Order: sequence, then C-alpha cells, then structure tokens
Amino acid sequence: MKKIFRFIKRTIMWILILFFGMSILTVIVYKYFPVYVTPLMLIRCCEQIKNGEKLKLKHEWKDWDEISEYMPLAAWAAEDQMFIYHDGFDLEAIQEARKTNKERGKIVRGASTISQQTAKNLFLWPESSWLRKGLEVYFTILIEAFWDKHRIIEVYVNSIEMGNGIYGVEAVARENFGCSAKDLTKQQCALIAATLPNPKVYSSATPSKYMYSRQRWILRQMRNLGNRFPTEEEIKEMREKKKEKKKTK
Repeated sequence: MKKIFRFIKRTIMWILILFFGMSILTVIVYKYFPVYVTPLMLIRCCEQIKNGEKLKLKHEWKDWDEISEYMPLAAWAAEDQMFIYHDGFDLEAIQEARKTNKERGKIVRGASTISQQTAKNLFLWPESSWLRKGLEVYFTILIEAFWDKHRIIEVYVNSIEMGNGIYGVEAVARENFGCSAKDLTKQQCALIAATLPNPKVYSSATPSKYMYSRQRWILRQMRNLGNRFPTEEEIKEMREKKKEKKKTK
C-alpha cells in the first residue's frame, strides 16, 4: 500500500512539474513568437462540425507595426480602461461587479481585464467554471510577469474572436471592411471594439443602432485616453504618477 501511495505521490508531483514547466515555457515563447492558433479556434471548429455548419476559421497574425494605431487604443477604451495601471486584475471593477450582480440577483456585469481575456483566449476554454477561473488567474499572473502591456494587447487584438469564425484584427478587417489591419480607420476600429462583449451576437459588418451608439461612446473614450496607445516608457510614467496620487490622498 505504501508503494502505491509513493507512486501516486511521485506521479502527481511530476505532472505538476510538467504543467508548471510547460506553461511557463509557453508564455515565454509567446512573448517573442506569433500565436497562430488558440484552443478557442479549435473548439469553435469542433462546434461548427457538430452543428453541421461549413468550417470557417479566418485568422492571420500581424505584428504591432502592421496594425492600425487605433485598434489597440479602441480595445483599451472599450474593454479595460485601467489596463495600463493594473497588474492583471482590476480589484475595484471586481468589487463593483459583485455589488451590481448582487443587487440584480444575477450575473449582469463582468470584470475581466484585457490580461485575463488574453490568458483565457490563449490557453483555456470559453465555458466558465471554477477550474477555468483558477487557471485563468494563474495564466494572467504569468503573462503579466513575462510580457509588457504592448505585447499583451498585441496578442489580444490578434487572437480575440471578432465574429463567426473570425479571429484577430487582420481577419475582421479583410472580412468586414475589405482592407488590411494597417488601413483600418479610427471609426472602423471603434466599431470592431464595439462587438467585443459578444462577437457572436454583434457584427461590425452589419452594425445595429446599439452598435453605432457604442461606437460613438468608444470614440469619446479614445479621445479622453489621448488618441493613441502610450509607449512602454509613458506607461511607466503614468503608473508612477497614479501611485504618487494615491500616496497623497
């Protein structure tokens, strides 16, 4: 019996070592190399086959300088305006979401940051569970530790679902606007960002009145944020200023 327990213990230990080692290595690799496929893309393909639909997977990686300067800004404005200040988790937004959901008696508001969404898109599956949430926290900590903010949002806009079978800014630009990611206008980027809460329901190809309303709101937020995504040096300065403000309060 003792031998069995020792064997089980060693097996679990090696599984954990392998998991942590491979996950850290993968995060480091993705810091420098493009992401060509994600679990979500494969899951959606399986869903299409299961539902008897035509297989559709459109995705093409583009580096930072091959993407419109407005796309990272639009994603920042639409999804997570505290992105450059937090370390992966917006604690104030989480508390506010819990309060709102408790008052409404159901989940009506989320608080996932761009970092959390990137971790989920790259390594995990869409269905919510305690296991996925725990792994999401783990991978969010990893990418925040090894990547800078530019890399996180670069991977985010390259890998996020932006329509049925459409992943990333280059694919959605080609499919819905007939141009490359580099040539997207500010208005088009804001319209794409307006779909991100639910890209399977909202489409930048056939926007509704709600979509146009959200696009206008995002454009206002983009102006408020400075009309461009800050450099890493500027992000460091902005974070320092925010820390100083907190100290003086």
